[in-house]
Amino acid sequence: MLSVFCLSKNKFLFLIFLFIHQLCFSSEKIIVSDTTTKLKDKALAILLMEEGKTSYMQGKYQEALSKFRLAFNKDQNNFMCHYWIGISHLKMNNFGYALQYGKQAEEIKNRSKKEVDDLQNVDVVELIASSYHRLNKIDSALIYYKYALNKLPKQRLKDLRIKERINECNFVINQRDSGVVSKRKIYPNEINSDYHEYGPILTNNGKTLYFTSRRENTTGGKNNPDDEQYFEDNYRAIWNEEIQIWDSITNKLDRINSDGFDCISHLSEDGLTGLMTLNTTATDSKIQTFSSDICEIKFSNKGKWSTPKLIKNKTINTSFFDGSASLTADGNTMYFVSDRKGDKSLLDIYEVKKVGKDWGKATPVSDSINTEMRETTPFITPDGRFLFFSSDGHLGMGGYDIYVSENLGKKWSKPVNLGAAINSVNDDTHFKFYPKLNKVVFASFTLDNYKSSMDIYEIDLNDFKLPIQN
Repeated sequence: MLSVFCLSKNKFLFLIFLFIHQLCFSSEKIIVSDTTTKLKDKALAILLMEEGKTSYMQGKYQEALSKFRLAFNKDQNNFMCHYWIGISHLKMNNFGYALQYGKQAEEIKNRSKKEVDDLQNVDVVELIASSYHRLNKIDSALIYYKYALNKLPKQRLKDLRIKERINECNFVINQRDSGVVSKRKIYPNEINSDYHEYGPILTNNGKTLYFTSRRENTTGGKNNPDDEQYFEDNYRAIWNEEIQIWDSITNKLDRINSDGFDCISHLSEDGLTGLMTLNTTATDSKIQTFSSDICEIKFSNKGKWSTPKLIKNKTINTSFFDGSASLTADGNTMYFVSDRKGDKSLLDIYEVKKVGKDWGKATPVSDSINTEMRETTPFITPDGRFLFFSSDGHLGMGGYDIYVSENLGKKWSKPVNLGAAINSVNDDTHFKFYPKLNKVVFASFTLDNYKSSMDIYEIDLNDFKLPIQN
């Protein structure tokens, strides 16, 4: 990224000239009291924000945030500096900070005597609404969403999905008014850290837990250059019956962890075979993937995990994201996620069946499940009857909600939201259903003051009945 301090002197002076010209010839009556130094700072702030926006559009939110903070230091009265800091925090799931900077942007904007562009004004409003929503302050979120609803043109409303956000808030209120309360129980600190944890899988009668984390001791110790977080690794924990805690937590799992992204998505009931998602595109790993690909894994007779084996089927693994696979008990039907049709629908669930010993042609599941938005982390029950998945395209509470659909033979039933007993106003994913253990496990966000991270949760089915038949 070209630094603002590497710009040519002529280009920087030209920017200051434009800035002064805008002040002098504005239709507003403005008294210019800024010194040359202040004008340079304001021009520098504008330039830094443009650099920050470039990083933001590339998904490099931490890098963008650093640029916006530098811009803020040069011009603290520019409400858009506050906005861009806030929207970066929102993307990084720092919902408390997002709201703080959104409110500061609103306050500076309201104090300013300058005319503010309507779309910039609504951008600030939408940031505040989304932050309130993610913090589960639904009544406040609705006030701001409804303001945006009355101010935005139709296309902008559609892009920001304001009507859908309002419906989500109303869904939360209906759940609350109906007396539905959360039954979620978070896993202890030995499993959950300050980093993201997700993808829980139980084996060995619930005494062994596999999960995925992006913590600092990841294999290779490197950061993903895109989102600037540590690469993910598979971890294993053993339940210590004597002292009633999870211990022996490790990511030293032989060959199923690489320097890239590694995430087990399915294990057989005996824990000896499974499927995982592998992405080594940003590494020098011996196994090179096109993007994220689905691999088969086996636990050998020597008590070690073998090298992941890429599934060689062009309708399963493509040059797009393919992952989060789940299998029926007989191993003959797989459900997985792909964004190969991202121009029409962002992320869809696919089904593929075995033809003899090989996999056949993968096809999208029913339109009753897939939407124009994102469906992810499917879990098929062993008998193939019920499909659990997460989506932000069906009516929910906010972010990804968990749903269930029944296999009716030639089609799938309309998905049912599992409700506020399980779902939250943020992302709820990686659902696994263990009727023999009488529990479900999944991942969701935990709010911690101004920040949040994804953690592993469980629900005891004695306290909650899933909306499916036995």
